[in-house]
Amino acid sequence: MIGLLFIFSGLVKANDPLGLTYKMDEVFEIWNMTFMAHYTFALSVLMIAFEVIAGVAVIVGNSFRLYITLLLLLNIFYTFLTGYALFTGKIKECGCFGNCIPLSNTMTFYKDVLLTAMTFILYVYRSRISGAFPKTVNFSIVFVATLLAFGIQWWAFDHLPFVDCLAYKVGSNLWQELQTAPDATPPVFQTTFVYQKNGVKKEFTSENYPWQDTTWKFVSSDSKLIKEGTGQPKIPHDFAFTDSDGNDKTQAILTAKGYTFLWFVREPGKISMKNMDRLRGLMTKAELLHIPFYNLSSVGYDDALPYRKQWNIMDVQMMTLDGTVSKTAMRSNPGLMLMKDGVVTNKWSFSDYPTDMAFNNGVLDIK
Repeated sequence: MIGLLFIFSGLVKANDPLGLTYKMDEVFEIWNMTFMAHYTFALSVLMIAFEVIAGVAVIVGNSFRLYITLLLLLNIFYTFLTGYALFTGKIKECGCFGNCIPLSNTMTFYKDVLLTAMTFILYVYRSRISGAFPKTVNFSIVFVATLLAFGIQWWAFDHLPFVDCLAYKVGSNLWQELQTAPDATPPVFQTTFVYQKNGVKKEFTSENYPWQDTTWKFVSSDSKLIKEGTGQPKIPHDFAFTDSDGNDKTQAILTAKGYTFLWFVREPGKISMKNMDRLRGLMTKAELLHIPFYNLSSVGYDDALPYRKQWNIMDVQMMTLDGTVSKTAMRSNPGLMLMKDGVVTNKWSFSDYPTDMAFNNGVLDIK
């Protein structure tokens, strides 16, 4: 059971390794460890691969004592992390099963407590468990699992996730996803204030904090989510397109009739230049077919200008877009999205740009 669960957990996250990377960035930022941002991608790839490899190794009994010890330590860490998320309210979701299977912090914490207990039992009786097959066969199985664990992640990173579970997936009407439901209720937060008097610290709420008593000195404050909101937009309002004059063009672009291309560029200095000639050809073809083509950049116009000149795309209209929502809407940097009447019809990473397109009976045929 433990082996299968870790294999499943690893494969679900391997579908979108950047999702775990961004979750790690969030956690390290909360812990004031932003220097770890340089290592989160490597850590996420290794952690995902380890879950798959260790799960297979535990099942076949390859180096069982080593892997069950490492899994126990990992489960203890997961339990601490999910407990921190649950009891502090600072992390909305732990991302333990990726974006495709969201779990509440409560459910995730108790799941990890149970898993830790089960792993501990296997750890105690680790000397009683031997390999299911001869050592060479066990090693070969684990080796194949290793290739699979890293190979899936490489493919998802170079292309796009096998399964897109986010609100920007193919088939989503992005303008509708931006709207709040008529019967929506906002999330409820509880703020705790810490004040100090005569060397003694005491916690207060927003209803009883001693704002008139100057003998109390403010120390810190903390907000915790105590009730989730309902009917909230699936896409944050930060998903907004702004032109060079500062005008919001979000509604105009997302509700436009016909086809529209959106080219997401999150960090111009770090994009992959792969297939840029193919992309420029697509931009030219789009202009001939009167299909709007927008460059959504997460830097300002002045900062983007030298890159746009270098890429020879000065004729393509640029819009600015928040970097956080950009990396959620498009996992690759850069990446291309096609919409029809505001509905996402296709997405491509830099490795998969189309080579040609033409209208066929009013339908855009893309090759």
